[in-house]
Amino acid sequence: MKRYLLISLLLLAGPALVARADERPDDEERQPQNPVALATGRPEGESHRFLPTRRRIDREIDKIKFAYKGEVVMGLTASYGTLSSDDTDYMIILDNINASGTVATVKPFLGYFYRDNNCIGIRFGYRHVGGSLNDVRFDLGESNDISMDIPYLDMSSDNYSFGLFHRSYAGLDPKGRFGLFAEFELSFSTGTSDFAYETDGAIRRTYSDNTRVQLMFNPGAAVYIFPNVCATVSFGLGGVQYTSVTQKDEAGNKIGSRKASNMKFKLNIAAINIGMNIHLWDKKKK
Repeated sequence: MKRYLLISLLLLAGPALVARADERPDDEERQPQNPVALATGRPEGESHRFLPTRRRIDREIDKIKFAYKGEVVMGLTASYGTLSSDDTDYMIILDNINASGTVATVKPFLGYFYRDNNCIGIRFGYRHVGGSLNDVRFDLGESNDISMDIPYLDMSSDNYSFGLFHRSYAGLDPKGRFGLFAEFELSFSTGTSDFAYETDGAIRRTYSDNTRVQLMFNPGAAVYIFPNVCATVSFGLGGVQYTSVTQKDEAGNKIGSRKASNMKFKLNIAAINIGMNIHLWDKKKK
């Protein structure tokens, strides 16, 4: 009886076993997959990123458009500051200070938005620094027997610059009126300085030629005050720079030189610039 039951089961299961054998993959498909493919779930040889796109965080910085691709921007940044003192006493050490100084900077520029919120451009610049110091007395008192008198000092400097910059904007409001920007600038500047001082009752002068190459970071804020006119304010936070100075006497003979390079990042109060930009070929903001 058992033998008949076994024969009946084989007869019933035989067609199913034959159909299952026909559905088996060929020898190439039965080969084991690459462990990397098994771990990532991708076929072997398919390129993949370090992090899957679905796991990345999109901060949507460019979601709000402040400026559009194809716009041309023309602008000007400027800064001006003065320093003066008259008969000022400082801790009874410095007496009768008579000093004055002026720092003025003008920088026109032209830029092009190669894509939304991203601009490249060129910038020209002029900077004037002037100052004078008259009749400064330095006295630590009779008991220390240390005193000094500076009768006259005068310095003036004029520098011209040329630079390339890249500026990236991020809009702050849905209508794109307010925005922040980060700017990197590579610039080259050259100029001359005139330094005069009094010694033995005579005025002597020295001259210097200045050359500087610098890579600077200048973040700032911008706001549209008219549909195509934008006001900006930027802050210099430092960078990397190389400076070369050659000093000459009154006859034009070289008497010394100095070269220096440094990297520093800090807020420079003297590098706060207020600017005005005009955007051309502006598209309607949505």
